[in-house]
Amino acid sequence: MPKEYVCVFCGSSDGADPAYLQAATHLGSLLAARGFGLVYGGASIGLMAAVANAALAGGAPVVGVLPAVIEGREVAHPALTELHLVGTMHERKALMAERADAFVALPGGFGTLDEFLEILTWAQLGIHRKPCVLVNTRGYFDGLLSFLDHAVRERFIQPRHRGAMEVVADANAALATLERLLCGPGDPGGPGGSAGPGGGPSDPSPSPATSSPTPGPPAP
Repeated sequence: MPKEYVCVFCGSSDGADPAYLQAATHLGSLLAARGFGLVYGGASIGLMAAVANAALAGGAPVVGVLPAVIEGREVAHPALTELHLVGTMHERKALMAERADAFVALPGGFGTLDEFLEILTWAQLGIHRKPCVLVNTRGYFDGLLSFLDHAVRERFIQPRHRGAMEVVADANAALATLERLLCGPGDPGGPGGSAGPGGGPSDPSPSPATSSPTPGPPAP
């Protein structure tokens, strides 16, 4: 059994820079090597496939959540530990949030930004206290971070809410951050609770609508 599940938001495309795909693959491998499970969007394309394939290859359980409305666009991964087909994008996000103990965002587009910013909004509102980590591969999110700083200066975001996410440069730093926040210092490999940035237990996320789990074949 994994000690915790990490939800990864990322693109359904490979991106222009090969570093994006490499980062996704490396993150999936590290999650498996450190004993984490993966929760993600269930697709078999782009960075989503890369992180899932690497985690599966390392023996990690991988849970995919895919809305029926985009099943034809984001082809369901055929080898997941669990595949949940849900009715809407809202149900997808709710179930991913419920299953996860922490959240990581890799480069992606509108969907990735929507998912990660909603999770940050939930943290701002006190709905959860789970770690949120942004992997700024090759400076991909520099523009977003500049905008958030602008929003702080214009007093639309409070500084303490701007600090609700940890920003790291690569997958190695992401894993170090997750282990520090989830497992605590000095115990990188031990069991941990769903501690948030403040070190306390996570609050329950909103309950998702019922989904239909579709067990996949055992991970390789």
